[in-house]
Amino acid sequence: MDSELIGLVAKETSVNTNIVKKVIELLDEGNTVPFIARYRKEITGGLDEVQIKNVQDRWQYAVHLAERKQEVIRIIDEQGKLTEELEREIKQATQLQRVEDLYRPYKQKRRTKATIAKEKGLEPLAEIIWQQEITDVEDEATKFLSEEHELHTIEDVLSGVNDIIAEWISDDAEYRDYIREETFKRGTIQSQVKSEEKDEKRVYEMHYEYNEAVRSLVSHRTLALNRGEKEDILKVSIEPPVERILEFLQKKVITNRANAKIKDILTAAMEDSYKRLIQPSVEREIRTSLTENAEAQAIDVFAVNLKNLLLQPPLKGRTVLGVDPAYRTGCKLAVVDETGKVMNVGVMYPTAPKNDVVGAEKIIMKLMNQYDIELVAIGNGTASRETEHFISDVISNNNLDIPYIIVNEAGASVYSASELAREEFPDLQVEQRSAASIARRVQDPLAELVKIDPKSIGVGQYQHDVSQKALNESLTFVVETAVNQVGVNVNTASSSLLQYVSGLSKTVANNIVKRRNEEGKFTKRQELKKIPRLGAKTYEQAIGFLRIIDGVNPLDRTPIHPESYKTTEKLLEMLECDITDIGTEAIQEKINALDKKVMANRLEIGEPTLIDILSALSRPERDPRDDFPQPLLKQNVMTLEDLKPGMELQGTIRNVVDFGVFVDIGVKQDGLVHISKMANTFVKHPMDIASVGDVVTVWVEQIDVDKGRVALSMING
Repeated sequence: MDSELIGLVAKETSVNTNIVKKVIELLDEGNTVPFIARYRKEITGGLDEVQIKNVQDRWQYAVHLAERKQEVIRIIDEQGKLTEELEREIKQATQLQRVEDLYRPYKQKRRTKATIAKEKGLEPLAEIIWQQEITDVEDEATKFLSEEHELHTIEDVLSGVNDIIAEWISDDAEYRDYIREETFKRGTIQSQVKSEEKDEKRVYEMHYEYNEAVRSLVSHRTLALNRGEKEDILKVSIEPPVERILEFLQKKVITNRANAKIKDILTAAMEDSYKRLIQPSVEREIRTSLTENAEAQAIDVFAVNLKNLLLQPPLKGRTVLGVDPAYRTGCKLAVVDETGKVMNVGVMYPTAPKNDVVGAEKIIMKLMNQYDIELVAIGNGTASRETEHFISDVISNNNLDIPYIIVNEAGASVYSASELAREEFPDLQVEQRSAASIARRVQDPLAELVKIDPKSIGVGQYQHDVSQKALNESLTFVVETAVNQVGVNVNTASSSLLQYVSGLSKTVANNIVKRRNEEGKFTKRQELKKIPRLGAKTYEQAIGFLRIIDGVNPLDRTPIHPESYKTTEKLLEMLECDITDIGTEAIQEKINALDKKVMANRLEIGEPTLIDILSALSRPERDPRDDFPQPLLKQNVMTLEDLKPGMELQGTIRNVVDFGVFVDIGVKQDGLVHISKMANTFVKHPMDIASVGDVVTVWVEQIDVDKGRVALSMING
């Protein structure tokens, strides 16, 4: 393993060199990120999933960089042009861009103006002029006149020389480096309207005449400009500091030896090189870099939002009535018991055009009495607020002590029409499946949301404008991390949930469900070894995250890995406890009195592993989601017209974006808290202080009833 690459990764990730080496070794052995994070803490120094993934990504980049360096060195060497200095510069490069800049002069080019001039034999004259040591340029140029090469005049000759020198200047890595940096530091990005007619909703109006420093351009603005340009509504360009750049080139290229004529030739070549070759190329590079950074930011925002959404606390042990609101086709209903089983489905028409409020109330009350419903979950789509009004009135009119909750139903329709939903609910209509999904989202958000393409969940920002490959990889990692942090009940989990468990593929997940359906519940973790395609390595990676709640061995319901069972049994013996004492107050008291360092030494294990085992013995079925604030339950309803400036409300954050957060305060439209209104102190990014699912106190700032907009503040007064 290349120690230089290890050092580079350690520097970029701020992780100890030795730990980076061990993490890469673990990954090379086929271990997954969740497994390493959870069960190899002594080796990694307790790195979490994100840190391990960062090491993995930077290592892959470093390896690719090293391979590209070798390739570039080989190609230049084969041309007989590799010098010791150039080889050293290439080897010292830490970015691919630098390697490509150094390689540019030796790259096989398509036929350019310069190559045509060289074919005409003008390179020796270009060299002489470049050295700036001749006095009579025209006299020297006459030697290169040629009817065969269509060099009829001195101007023809000098034009070819210009093309050659312009390309030399363009290919100089030092010059390009400076120009790229100056353009980024001092350039401005500008946009003008190109086709106002195409912007029917005037989405890009603020960018019709827009000008901002390149270095201060925020990521969501970059993506907005890109989209406007792609839709042929905007013309976007970068205005560089031309005079400053040409002044730099003048100092670098022209020496004291040059006479007036040579100065004129070289100045013309510099200007041509910059405007024709360098400026367009550098503008593309900077805009590509801005886009990559903006995409990375948008993907990060989406990933963090998704993680917080997936880890929202489940409302366990409740019978829920799911309501999928609609107008003409009626509100679809699904009663789901505490285990997620669908008990009943139906439809009611309390909204326009039927407005059958009386009939709908009878249907609701019948279901309430028949199934002892404890919570109503209402989707936030079309007709949501009208349906919420109706449910609130039913609760009030009948003196029911039952709360309701508004559920973000983004992606529910995608799931309902999917093959997976058809397999799960073959006898239900699409809308009924959606109502069941809405109810289950409350009971266990993670288990339900993994059935949906993460991009359809509705917590992103410019998600269609970013690299879909990078987005998918990021979101898949987020889902895997969330699933493995929570753990999975192997006897109730769907195939959709199981396939995100460390080491398990879709095929193996399907095989687990098939075996469960054919032979009944698993009673021991060891039984999973018999699953087709689930080999020894897969078993090692997955088994700690798979729980058997009511099995033969109580340790199987904990996150303790079977590789630590013997150690755990020895620990229980030292604590004078039985395996059946797991989760009791008796074992908790003994754990509290324990000297962990001494016990870790006696058991010959690392302290982090001991702490994890003790935590599992204390709370064997602990769900990390229980530590988050519970969702906001409601019993009354408001309209936009009820709001008044200064009014204090509680709401749930539905989405976090670069410029603020959107908060559900119980009216039709989510209110926006701009980043400037989130705290009394400077907030660099909304994610620093807010997450999807947070319940926050807000104050109404402005209400625009016509546009359905509400401006909120998280600062009182």
